Amino acid sequence: MGNQTILVEFFLKGLSGYPRLELLFSVLVLIMYVVILLGNGTLILISVVDSHLHTPMYFFLGNLSFLDICYTTTSIPSTLVSFLSERKTISFTGCAVQVFLGFAMGTTECVLLGMMAFDRYVAVCNPLRYSTIMSKDSYVPMAAGSWIIGVVNSAVQTVFVVQLPFCRNNVINHFSCEILAVMKLACADLSRNEFIMLVATTLFILTPLLLIIISYTLIIVSILKIHSSEGRSKVFSTCSAHLTVVIIFYGTILFMYMKPKSKETLSSDDKDATDKLISMFYGIITPMVNPLIYSLRNKDVKEAVKHLVRRKVFNK
Repeated sequence: MGNQTILVEFFLKGLSGYPRLELLFSVLVLIMYVVILLGNGTLILISVVDSHLHTPMYFFLGNLSFLDICYTTTSIPSTLVSFLSERKTISFTGCAVQVFLGFAMGTTECVLLGMMAFDRYVAVCNPLRYSTIMSKDSYVPMAAGSWIIGVVNSAVQTVFVVQLPFCRNNVINHFSCEILAVMKLACADLSRNEFIMLVATTLFILTPLLLIIISYTLIIVSILKIHSSEGRSKVFSTCSAHLTVVIIFYGTILFMYMKPKSKETLSSDDKDATDKLISMFYGIITPMVNPLIYSLRNKDVKEAVKHLVRRKVFNK
């Protein structure tokens, strides 16, 4: 208790000591952030403007794009400031807000991807009842529920983290206030926090993943029953984009949050570097490629973009 102190700010280590790398990464991250805003913003715009895309699938896709914009906006601007500024600190309150927003967006996306998988299951396996099951009275509460679950779960996780006692070490070995990096600084037993995170991971990450696995198992069974190769290809094309996004998203997030943290050596530079790179991949690359995946693999999106471009040209 003698070493415990009241922290008012944290130091974000990031790539401190490597000014050239910081400059290089700041340019790359800025370019990626612009691509994220343009790509996801375009998907939101066309899903609102084009009446042909006023369906449950594109309503969920619009929410996913908005989530990606929100998630990256909670961390990238502060990361850029940290790269370009000599003062690489963030207040305790600012760090708590960043932890809350980042975790809320991540949890919401997990649940939302599960909802999207269920939507694809109904569309493929019960096409005649699709409009009845996935009515507006169904898919709007499903999306709203995803947001509520994300916010509530993040609020609980953040409250338990900020109540931890922090010792004199205030150096976060990360680009931003990521919840696991902040927990490492606590001078207390983290078993309670790890248990709560394990429960939350099971409920809000593994349960949606289980729903996705079950949905796509039933979808694959239905596809195999289709006799024509053209029919199978057409049905699979409606699901391939979502499945690709799920693999990228869950592949990184499960690696980050499901490995046993208590067995790590906190001073291990290799593991810390791996965590930071994986986090950057999850936090920047995934939101950047999502619009590309959906636009390249989806004819409806391509046609909507062409229609929007033609209308702008015609109006000029």
